[in-house]
Amino acid sequence: MRCSLATGAVLLTWTPVAFASWVDPDTPVNNRTTLSLVDGRRFDLVFSDEFNVEGRTFNDGHDPRWTALHKNDYTNTALQFYDKGNVVTAGGCMNITTTAEDTTFLAQSDKTLKYHLKTKHFKSAMVQTWNKFCFTGGIIEVRAKLPGRAYTGGLWPAIWLMGNLARATYVGSSNWIWPWSFEKCDRDLQPKQLVSACSPHPHYGFEGYVGRGAPEMDILEAMPGYGEVQQYAPTPIRKPYFSTSFQLAPGVDDLIPPGRPSGGGPPAPGQWYEDLEYGRNSSQNIFFYGSFNEKPGGEKFSYFADAISGNTQLDEELWRHHHTFKLEWAMKGGKQETGTDADDFQDDASGGGSGG
Repeated sequence: MRCSLATGAVLLTWTPVAFASWVDPDTPVNNRTTLSLVDGRRFDLVFSDEFNVEGRTFNDGHDPRWTALHKNDYTNTALQFYDKGNVVTAGGCMNITTTAEDTTFLAQSDKTLKYHLKTKHFKSAMVQTWNKFCFTGGIIEVRAKLPGRAYTGGLWPAIWLMGNLARATYVGSSNWIWPWSFEKCDRDLQPKQLVSACSPHPHYGFEGYVGRGAPEMDILEAMPGYGEVQQYAPTPIRKPYFSTSFQLAPGVDDLIPPGRPSGGGPPAPGQWYEDLEYGRNSSQNIFFYGSFNEKPGGEKFSYFADAISGNTQLDEELWRHHHTFKLEWAMKGGKQETGTDADDFQDDASGGGSGG
């Protein structure tokens, strides 16, 4: 079994000045600007990758822009091992392939901390720009074709961003960091946020009394398959679809009225999820309002994270052809807008602070 995610040009744009060192010379001149989804302003290109060079590999240290992981993924009960050999450029695309192959590796038990051999039966790939290129506001455009088949479940392709203080699949780096976005000193929250605005000397090189974290923005998380997402759920969305989400902490506490919405149902009046705008074929993601992050040490160190999320109905088109996906993020202003080259989803995230 082989399924590939083919990613075309990746464009990161930010006004007003472009720095040519990050711009791929193969990017056509007429593609070096784009317009804001919010107010029509022009943004100039600062980063692009056309993937036109055949046979590029992304092993650690091979590429100045991207790194392919070579490790187990033990987040989200993942079934795959990330293999650096499962991503390569060909035909003007970065191709990420999933294969049904066994990989045996050394794993550590969370409970006993002892090492043991573990085998996973699927291989795939993840590429990151972690610690190489940081997106601090502006517009991202990604042109990609989804892997597998639209009406066959089992894959979960995603294009997403997370703050640079954490690194995806390295869970130790994200504890009490993900997905914090909070800049005030709150003594009750301080034990839950590793880099708190209450701290005069939070870390070497960090300015004191500044809260930092690693929020998450999911441009898409695709869910192929057929039929209802959940039986009798009050949503028009059916599989296949993709979710677009913004996750941040601290979240709303269940115990503080009016509390949090219950997963699988719409929010009650006053439960923060009001005045959101959705594009054609899109609606509120009633299955995901965030999560409770339970940490060692109990309630003092555990916290809620919130998620603003929308689902977009799909058909086979996104699996047959490349399409452009776009995210616009205004730091401090709190405006996030995402969409494809056909439909848009917008949310007003005016409560978010700096991701650090």
